[in-house]
Amino acid sequence: MATSLSEPTKKRILQVCVKLFLEQGYRKTTMAEIIEQAGVSSSSFQNIFRAKDGVLTELVRFMFENQFAMARSAASAKLPPVYVYAVETAIQMTLTELNENLREIYIEAYTQKDACEYIQHETAKELYRIFGSYQPELTERDFYELEIGSAGVMRGYMSHPCDEEFTLEKKLRLFFLMSLRAYNVPKEEMNQVIRFVEELDIRAISEQVMQKLFQALAMHYEFSLQELMQETEGKETDRKGDNE
Repeated sequence: MATSLSEPTKKRILQVCVKLFLEQGYRKTTMAEIIEQAGVSSSSFQNIFRAKDGVLTELVRFMFENQFAMARSAASAKLPPVYVYAVETAIQMTLTELNENLREIYIEAYTQKDACEYIQHETAKELYRIFGSYQPELTERDFYELEIGSAGVMRGYMSHPCDEEFTLEKKLRLFFLMSLRAYNVPKEEMNQVIRFVEELDIRAISEQVMQKLFQALAMHYEFSLQELMQETEGKETDRKGDNE
C-alpha cells in the first residue's frame, strides 16, 4: 500500500497512465513506457501498483463514481430509479461506441479481477436500492450474484462493436430485455423504460458525458484536456475513414 512518502510518485504514475490509456489504449501502453514517462523506477511502480492492472483499478474507481453522477444529472433527478438505471447503462454502453480507447478501458475493467470486483460490488448496491422492491426476498448479496452474470453480458455487448445490422438501438434493447427481466421488472413497465431510452438522443447525451468525464480526468490527474481531445478526435476520425 502506498505511504505518504510515495504519494508524489503515485500521482506522476497516474498522470502518465491516464493520458496514455486515453491517447493510445490500455493494451498498447507498456510498463516500460509508463516507467520512462513518469520518471520512476520499476521497483517504485511495483511497490505502489504491483502491475498495470493496479492502475486500472484506481482509474475505474474514479471513472465510475464520476460517470454515474454525470449520468444521473443527464437522466434527470425526477425520473424513477429504474429509468435512471436504464439511462446510466445506456450511456455506459454508448460511450464504448464513441471512443475505441474508452471501449478498451471498459472491457479491461470488466475483465481484470480487482477492477471487475469493484464494479460488481458497487453496482450491486445500486441494484439492490433500485430493484429490491421488485424482489423483496432477495438480499444485497443476491444482487451481487446477479450482477456477476449481468456484468458478463455487459462486457460481451461492449466488446462487440455496432454495425449496420447490430445497431446501438438493438444492442441496448437486447441488454435491457435480459437485465430487466432478471430483476423482475413487470413487462409493461420494462417496455415503457425501453421506449423512454429509445426516444432519447443517447449519442448526444453520451457525448456530453464523455466530454465531462475527460474534463474530470484531466483536472484530477492534471494533464492537458485540449491535447488529449485533439489526439483522441484525430484517431477516431482516422478510424472512421478507414471503415468507409
